Amino acid sequence: MELTLDLKKRYTYADYLTWAESFACELIDGFIHIMSPKPRISHQRIGGNIFVRLFNNIKKFKGNCDVIYEANVHFSKDKNNNEILTVLSPDIIVVCDKSKLTNDLCCVGAPDLVVEILSDDRKRDMVTKFRIYEKNGVLEYWIADPKTKSISAFILQENGEYNEGAIYVVGEKLPVNIFNGLEIELNDIF
Repeated sequence: MELTLDLKKRYTYADYLTWAESFACELIDGFIHIMSPKPRISHQRIGGNIFVRLFNNIKKFKGNCDVIYEANVHFSKDKNNNEILTVLSPDIIVVCDKSKLTNDLCCVGAPDLVVEILSDDRKRDMVTKFRIYEKNGVLEYWIADPKTKSISAFILQENGEYNEGAIYVVGEKLPVNIFNGLEIELNDIF
């Protein structure tokens, strides 16, 4: 049986669960956004390098956190707080509140750090997801750009908005703000 979905229709998380294993997608405010089935090798390499640096250093700075590669993150519910309408699949998340890891499938609520590696749909990571992560209280958001070999880092401020961000390039050290004192060499990433 072939799966046919209407990209203009609004779906719920219950709907998402029936077909999410069939193809790579995210659900943003109830609307399906198709993702590339396999990321490019450069995308995977950058993600792996970031993951390893975070994973290898995390116990030194905050031992109770998990670094997770390609987990689903559930955010918003409808206005009656009944149904999850946003499910994103960031490249890497760091979660320090393990109660958010409700099962082996997802993180419910804001991770402490989210890393997205830019691919074909750059606007989704730089605008749409930026707003979702900011609105839902993700403390730190990184956008890695394979083309420019840079990472833009945004820190959530007390007013609930991200700062203007800082861009780090090869040769520089990227501070991991959720872990005071941890820095990642961008030479090790790109």
